[in-house]
Amino acid sequence: MDAARLKQSWSVVAGHGDQVPLYFYSTLFLAHPETRQMFPTNMAGQRDRLVTALGHIVSNVDQVEHLVGFLQDLGADHRKFAVRAEHYPAVGEALLATLQHFLAEQWTDELASDWAAAYGLVSQVMTEAAQAAEAVNPPWWVAEIVAHERRAFDVAVLTVRPQYLLPFTPGQSIGVSHPAVRSWRYYSPANAPRADGTLELHVRAAPGGAVSSRLVYGSAVGDRIHLAAPVGDRLGLWSAGSSDLLLVVAGTGWAPVKALVEQVAAEGSRRRVDLYVGARSRSELYDSEAIDKLASSYPWLTVTYVVGADVHRPGEFVHAVDRALADGDWRSRHVFVCGSDEMVSHAVQRLAQAGFHAGQVHHEGLGAQWYGAAWRTAVQGTTAGDTSGGGLR
Repeated sequence: MDAARLKQSWSVVAGHGDQVPLYFYSTLFLAHPETRQMFPTNMAGQRDRLVTALGHIVSNVDQVEHLVGFLQDLGADHRKFAVRAEHYPAVGEALLATLQHFLAEQWTDELASDWAAAYGLVSQVMTEAAQAAEAVNPPWWVAEIVAHERRAFDVAVLTVRPQYLLPFTPGQSIGVSHPAVRSWRYYSPANAPRADGTLELHVRAAPGGAVSSRLVYGSAVGDRIHLAAPVGDRLGLWSAGSSDLLLVVAGTGWAPVKALVEQVAAEGSRRRVDLYVGARSRSELYDSEAIDKLASSYPWLTVTYVVGADVHRPGEFVHAVDRALADGDWRSRHVFVCGSDEMVSHAVQRLAQAGFHAGQVHHEGLGAQWYGAAWRTAVQGTTAGDTSGGGLR
């Protein structure tokens, strides 16, 4: 398998842009129509995912140690789409047909052999990882919505109860899907693990977001949804050791931080925690009652609301991170930042300028609220919309 030849040929194919996934999916669905049901009705969001995942695989084809973990995560994650071992040959056929189509006269027997070998490795690792995951977790959990509160026009707080215990640690994300929508979106539970196994989800309806809109506007108590295994470790409290904490949040980015605050309370440590909650207006403080209750319950927790933060109008508004930096020197603390991609980018930049080193600042990868761990690996530094899915799927 010639890695240089694979990379060169992929650069040629990728240059055709959106035509590549369009041809691939058309070929797959025509030859194997049974695979269509695994994909969302609206396929627009699938195009970037296919190209990005293939690009990541090809760019690391000569660095197996970097590629295997990504493929294992991808294979385990694809179980929630009902992908089985027998589906991989169909995908391989469509992939080779697509490459041959766009490479035209550049397609050779040697190149066909290289790509067949590369895909064989990919499918083997993913299949074995899926089989191993079966012994640990189900493809998904069925959960009942036991509470549904509309906190704003586009924000709802849901309490869901899985039929079986879904273990997770505060700061992790879980995949969420509604049976009527063949898509997944990742949310961080807004609570530490509870004795009754229930999870609190904070959901903002994203424009065009099939999952989030369904959860906010089209769900009610008694409905059932699907939950996927927890992923991610970048927001785990363990990464801060026993240090005091500075928490900077905005919007529904408050959810994972709320879970961290509950974890601090449960561990009974003496760490100090300062929380800065940013919002453009008071109406965006959808969970202020719970925040105030936490602050009044725990003397080690100090809360500061920063109303008037808008990353699109710098200079006219105060960002939560800027207010925090103006209030004191926090460089002895670990900082957790949660919010929109724009908010996180701004906060991380400002903290770096203020002298914080990378190991002190904890945040999810950009776009991470929509994707699982494997996808985050492939899209570091990019943003994404609420069209959840995974890698090759």
